[in-house]
Amino acid sequence: MKREEVLMEALPYIQRFHGRTIVIKLGGHAMVDEEMLENAIRDIVLLHYVGMRVVVVHGGGPEITEKMKALGKEPQFVGGLRVTDADTLEIAQMVLVGKINDGIVSVLARCGAQGVGISGNDGNVIIAKKIGNQRVKVGEEEQEVDLGYVGEIEKINPELITTLLANGYITVIAPIAIDRAGRSLNINADTAAGEIAVALNAFKLINLTDVDGVMDRERTQVYRHLRAAETEGLMTDGTIAGGMIPKIDSCVRAVKGGVPFAHVVNGNKPHTILLELFTDAGVGTMITE
Repeated sequence: MKREEVLMEALPYIQRFHGRTIVIKLGGHAMVDEEMLENAIRDIVLLHYVGMRVVVVHGGGPEITEKMKALGKEPQFVGGLRVTDADTLEIAQMVLVGKINDGIVSVLARCGAQGVGISGNDGNVIIAKKIGNQRVKVGEEEQEVDLGYVGEIEKINPELITTLLANGYITVIAPIAIDRAGRSLNINADTAAGEIAVALNAFKLINLTDVDGVMDRERTQVYRHLRAAETEGLMTDGTIAGGMIPKIDSCVRAVKGGVPFAHVVNGNKPHTILLELFTDAGVGTMITE
């Protein structure tokens, strides 16, 4: 397309999204590849300057594992789930809040925008409770496992986020929560992004991952649009599996909670956020109620 055609195609979307809140979950290789991360951040800065209120929620599982090994602590997984003891929680906070969160804010500044990094502890933004024992399959047997300092979200208090957005800051949130006794808990970043989107009455939730969207069972074609009710069957038959499950759960909870649109897009390709938001064709998978 000619450059002027690209701009004119984007215009009605810019008008539609102006003043709206967009929650973007950063994950996948974009978290460990500096070039991919900067591409995503540049897209986010553009959204900010055309009038959107942008909230970024990030994960950091691979970085936590890498730091644990560097410190001589072997990560413990049972049935694919990370066990978070006190030392692991301390390392997770160090990586998520002290490194990744601060790093994203620095890239925002380098790209010309002001960001503020917080965790769910700040202002009691994310209240959680310790998750109960989980039944997992280990080999041929099922076991009950205590995952340690892992939380499930009870409540989102959005006041601090809305104050930052109202004052022109892009808000960057690390997935550490606080319980009612003041103890920190590690939480799933996909889940946090969905719950935050609901609490903020966001217009869109965008989940950046390492694949082009939700793919069919043969992994040859991407579903461009799914209704929330359709995703249950795709999980049952194994089409949606593994790490895609919490991402789709988050999207479904968001649209059922009032967020009009949720998207899963490939963050490894440049400018997928812009292509999804500002073109008629879009990219990735869109989920609606």
